[in-house]
Amino acid sequence: MAAAGAVAGGLSDEELGVIREAVSAGRKPKVMFTESAGQIAGQVGQVVGLGDPAVSDEWVVVRFGRDELPFSPADLVVAPRGAAGRRAESKPEPEPVEPVAEPEFKLGEPPPVPPVARREDTEGSTVDAGTEKPVRRAAKAAKPKPPAGLTVTLAYTDGEWTVAATQGAKALAKPYVVRPAEALKMVALVDVPGVHEAVEQILATERAEAQRQAEKLRAELAEVEARLAELPEVG
Repeated sequence: MAAAGAVAGGLSDEELGVIREAVSAGRKPKVMFTESAGQIAGQVGQVVGLGDPAVSDEWVVVRFGRDELPFSPADLVVAPRGAAGRRAESKPEPEPVEPVAEPEFKLGEPPPVPPVARREDTEGSTVDAGTEKPVRRAAKAAKPKPPAGLTVTLAYTDGEWTVAATQGAKALAKPYVVRPAEALKMVALVDVPGVHEAVEQILATERAEAQRQAEKLRAELAEVEARLAELPEVG
């Protein structure tokens, strides 16, 4: 269930551009958390940095209290004028304290143990007064992010076969040249008749061109050898 006073929406590209300029100038623009931010919806934080949207969906770093956490643009809106840097957190309703019964003296039974008192520390964590062991409340549940898609490209351009690989917007391998035999092995893994025919046609054209160049070189070599045979030996 969304918190009271929660807001919906998200930061637009234009608003993100204004925020990026403000952060670059050393300012910390205020934003308000939307319903998708979870239990902190309706509260206000300060943007202290912007990451790479190609690496993670949560790339807007917001300072909230003493923490700096990444959020998605959909989790934020521009804070209204006059909004405080951080709205006071709603105090949790006190837990009902069971009345302590008057001790009864009975043989063979230990005296009743009073309930352990609980208090709130300065950071909003529940602290057990008996052990002084803080139990942190999760400000926001982690969202599992699926890995970016992987793309491997085999291309033929200007008489050369090249292979490249990208994952999302990140280039894992820039286009590098491979031999025609290696390219043919890669194409053989794709069971698409049209692709096989196109590759065979390219290889046939290359083979014909190589034979033409070889015949030309043989003719030139034969001409040079004939001229060499006509020259008399000196000495």
